[in-house]
Amino acid sequence: MIHRKPLTAALFLAPALAIYLLIVAYPLFQGISLSLTDSKVGNAGHFVGAANYAKLATDGDVVRALGITVVYAAVVVVVQNGIGLLLARALYNRPRVRRLGNALVLVPTLMSAVMAAFIWNSLLSPDGSINSLLRAAGLDALTRVWLGDPATALWAIALVNIWMFAGYSASIFLAGYMNLPSDLLDAARVDGASGWQRFTAVEWPLLAPALTVNITLSLIGSLKVFELPLVMTNGGPAGSTTTLTMLIFFKIFGGQGSFAYGATIATLLLVVVVVLASTTQALLRRREDRI
Repeated sequence: MIHRKPLTAALFLAPALAIYLLIVAYPLFQGISLSLTDSKVGNAGHFVGAANYAKLATDGDVVRALGITVVYAAVVVVVQNGIGLLLARALYNRPRVRRLGNALVLVPTLMSAVMAAFIWNSLLSPDGSINSLLRAAGLDALTRVWLGDPATALWAIALVNIWMFAGYSASIFLAGYMNLPSDLLDAARVDGASGWQRFTAVEWPLLAPALTVNITLSLIGSLKVFELPLVMTNGGPAGSTTTLTMLIFFKIFGGQGSFAYGATIATLLLVVVVVLASTTQALLRRREDRI
């Protein structure tokens, strides 16, 4: 009976493994193989080795898109999780509205990115609600062509991303709050600790697992952002919102039809996501172990 266990486990794992190989591993292998050719639309291409990868280092468009992607991800990760933490703490301290509040903050998360982009396009247009409110408040100097100005377009898209997923981060932090030992919080209150002291000494350290999950998910999601810049700015103005995913799209479907070079940039993006996410998670896990 004992000898049958490995065979039984293998039989149960086989369907999932087959699906993974078909949907994930095979396309990944094909993409990397394609990046080693000079394939274009209507041309199967020839093997060129690492020529496409050598080109990446000197391609100004790739370097700029990589910088934009990293900056965008950093802003989204920090602000989204900061707002999520504030929302989670507020809901935790208000048990009467906790369930309803948690449901409400998740509403933007349930919306498709394309729909959210269209809604915010209207709000951020020159005659949209945001500029109208600023004018009504006598703050005409603050009005902007938010999505048409290279200085504000990327931050406007980041705002939409944060608006969509701050509630998701809040839900994860709230789950962490619900697992906090009540006796430690009660003891801190009895000792006269202020709200800030309770947060820094008890809540923040014990929320380490929730922080790890939130940082990892928001980092991966923001590095791969595509729908929002595609719909809201199409990578403009002047390339100020062209992330790596947008650049892949342009290289393949933007007239050049360079399947091979697009696959090369996609491989670069994969490496960036894996390296940053793995490093961040390792550092956060180490912090959890210390705590």
